[in-house]
Amino acid sequence: MLIAPTFCRAGHFDNPVMLWDLFCRVIDNFGDAGVCWRLARGLAARGETVRLWLDDATPLRWMAPDGAPGVTVLPWGAAAMPDASLEPGDVVIEAFGCDPPPPFVERMAARRPAPVWINLEYLSAEDYVERSHGLRSPQLSGPGAGLDKWFFYPGFSPRTGGLLRAASVADRDGWLAARGWARRPEERVALLFCYENPALPRLLRDLAATPTLLLAAPGPAQQALSAITLPRALRPIALPWLPQTTFDELLASTDLNIVRGEDSFTQANLVGRPCLWQLYPQHDGAHAAKLDAWIDRFIAASGFADGDALRALTRAWNGLGPWPERWPEPAGWSGACTAWRDGLLAQQDLLTQLSSFAASRR
Repeated sequence: MLIAPTFCRAGHFDNPVMLWDLFCRVIDNFGDAGVCWRLARGLAARGETVRLWLDDATPLRWMAPDGAPGVTVLPWGAAAMPDASLEPGDVVIEAFGCDPPPPFVERMAARRPAPVWINLEYLSAEDYVERSHGLRSPQLSGPGAGLDKWFFYPGFSPRTGGLLRAASVADRDGWLAARGWARRPEERVALLFCYENPALPRLLRDLAATPTLLLAAPGPAQQALSAITLPRALRPIALPWLPQTTFDELLASTDLNIVRGEDSFTQANLVGRPCLWQLYPQHDGAHAAKLDAWIDRFIAASGFADGDALRALTRAWNGLGPWPERWPEPAGWSGACTAWRDGLLAQQDLLTQLSSFAASRR
């Protein structure tokens, strides 16, 4: 049984249906495509029409094998440019500063009325997000001269753009069993979805303190496990590539989610289970500040009394500190995650805010 996310269309019948152009550049690791596909199908589910421009649509073969009504996927980039006969939509979103092609931006500037141009930024819990969300950037030169670009920041507080939400699962054991991933009575269920990580053997050693069904995602997680002799208490299952909706349901069916990047981490926060996050490492160390900001916000909002243990574990998993003597106390960690989730769900979701934001600037 699935439980649908709780949101409503912004403005309900007061806002006319709009045509949205969503540009995405798939840099690596599929996270950009994951966020943009989630956004596109979410908008379409609310009755909007979406053109999703991707420079590499390969990830959608497994992420969205059946597509979605109301979403058209179109190519762009070095090998393909947007059709010059297509007029820009009512709203143009460039995901993560990917810069739509200049000829398309020129047509945006010529359109009357001009499209609402939004730069959807990366997720962060850092303070600058609240200061920067909703800021206007007038375009004074170039193909978009005369247009305004607006910055829209996802986030974890009411002063940000909120989070994209997915459905949850009511019968976790039944859902897992139906897919051949049933846990044994004594086992907890953990998802392992990670980048390459030298701390993985330490993590697996600690996980083996409790009998664990370890569901390993394709990629570095499965590659690493194939080269390691696992403790008997860990029972691994190699997962196939999963459609996004199925992966969302998986996140809601585990006891511990070890996830990477932005999209899976966002959904892991919203299912209310303990979560261990691996950020994409950046050469300038910016991922450390991003990680600490999320931990600070999580501890403050959830009242987690064992926050120091969570910080030590998460920093160690990200190569930012020594491996800790112990993990956070399980019952307290689980309760804090539930409280954190409930606080996030009490805020307005990203789709509702984004729709209202775009409609108010037309």
